[in-house]
Amino acid sequence: MSKIQQEQIEALVQRRAKARLGGGEKRIQAQHDKGKLTARERLELLLDKGSFEEYDMFMHHRCINFGMDASHPDGDGVVTGCGTIDGRLVYVFAQDFTVNGGSLSKTMSEKICKVMDMAVRNGAPCIGLNDSGGARIQEGIDALAGFAEIFERNILGSGVVPQISGIFGPCAGGAVYSPALTDFTLMVKNTSYMFLTGPGVVKSVTGEEVSSEDLGGASVHATKSGVAHFAAENEEDGIRLIKELLSYIPQNNRETAPERPTSDPVGRVDDALNEIVPDNPNKPYDMYEVIRSIADDNIFFEVHKDFAKNIIVGFGHMGGKSVGFVANQPKVLAGVLDINASRKAARFVRFCDAFNIPLVTLVDVPGFLPGTQQEYGAIITNGAKLLYAYGEATVPKVTVSLRKSYGGAHIVMSCKQLRGDINYAWPSAQIAVMGADGAVNVLYAKDLKADPEHSAEIFEAKKKEYEDLFSNPYQAAQKGYVDDVIEPRNTRFRVIRALEQLASKQLDIPAKKHDNLPL
Repeated sequence: MSKIQQEQIEALVQRRAKARLGGGEKRIQAQHDKGKLTARERLELLLDKGSFEEYDMFMHHRCINFGMDASHPDGDGVVTGCGTIDGRLVYVFAQDFTVNGGSLSKTMSEKICKVMDMAVRNGAPCIGLNDSGGARIQEGIDALAGFAEIFERNILGSGVVPQISGIFGPCAGGAVYSPALTDFTLMVKNTSYMFLTGPGVVKSVTGEEVSSEDLGGASVHATKSGVAHFAAENEEDGIRLIKELLSYIPQNNRETAPERPTSDPVGRVDDALNEIVPDNPNKPYDMYEVIRSIADDNIFFEVHKDFAKNIIVGFGHMGGKSVGFVANQPKVLAGVLDINASRKAARFVRFCDAFNIPLVTLVDVPGFLPGTQQEYGAIITNGAKLLYAYGEATVPKVTVSLRKSYGGAHIVMSCKQLRGDINYAWPSAQIAVMGADGAVNVLYAKDLKADPEHSAEIFEAKKKEYEDLFSNPYQAAQKGYVDDVIEPRNTRFRVIRALEQLASKQLDIPAKKHDNLPL
């Protein structure tokens, strides 16, 4: 090796080392003092050891306004590239808060857009780790254009490759729209926040004083707005959740999710399921027990755990294959559907359908939540979102009615007429327009009013008559709306066998440019 070559290589090594320091050791320490990791430390935790291939390490901003020409750090505040997670290819970008506060420049957007394009082109998930002060003010319209370029790729990549956003610091203003366009958003408690307008703007416009945490912290978005699908305890926990989530989903919309080997027998029965539904139809039970009972190894990975708890969504495996579970939760609001529950479930159903993940729906729903708040909040439109999601889904759909399945909510929860493939019912299922009490009050109101002395006796007699007719699944089974009435203890076996039958399912849909989902 010549002296010149040696000097060139040494210069390259030195420049790489400097680029890896981002904003320098002082700013790295400041990041650590806040309890936060750096962009490279996050990627090191996320990706398989030694798998990271970095792109565009030496790109820097081209702005010369307001003193920005004085500093042109390599990388310009974002680390981009590809690597593997459990041997599977992923494309990644991680914003570096130590460089200009992670603010987005045109250069940064170009780097991010490049890996997003590569993810779509090569059919691999795209994971973004956000930690940014927002648009770089000194670049003006160029920074806004950069955001728009990213958003457009989020849109074009939606339903093509999985997109996951990890919020590990601030994410404010226009920057919030990229995570909102991705499939899953994870936030870290106490160190990350998302909002369109910060506390200062809120106070100046409305007079309301609120902290960043109370305005847009992880707990707020995980429980109240539903913007965040996961709220991690810390950054390490957040990285773990992203990796676990990825294990249930495929590389792209042309593949199926990776299978997970299991020693859990397909024919395993659970006698406890025969007794889990109380004799009293108004008494709750825990739907988590049912889900874990039928899932492989009793493992269930929940999504949106703290939002709209009256419905449960998440992933599991059955017979080693990934499935999406949607289930009403009788322990919360009796499992009723409301605006948030409908939105939550619809979004999850559409994700599963886009990425070839079969749907297992467990039904115990008394109806939609009544009241002016729900009606004024457009429960009609929001309930239609869930109906639409199930109706358009072409993946295998297996539905099990456990107890109540009343009225419009029965239809919405993957009924046979919404192209449900296999619909089972437990003997305890009650498939009807409404419950016995309500039906008697509507149908026999005149009789009850005409004979108040014996109204209680009339009510009980008519209630028993109604229950004998409708508080069982056999009328629906007689008409073919339920394919079979099954013993609860056999649910795991029957669902897995149904999914095996549907593995090669093909369904044609009318040609169209796109649908018009009731948004």
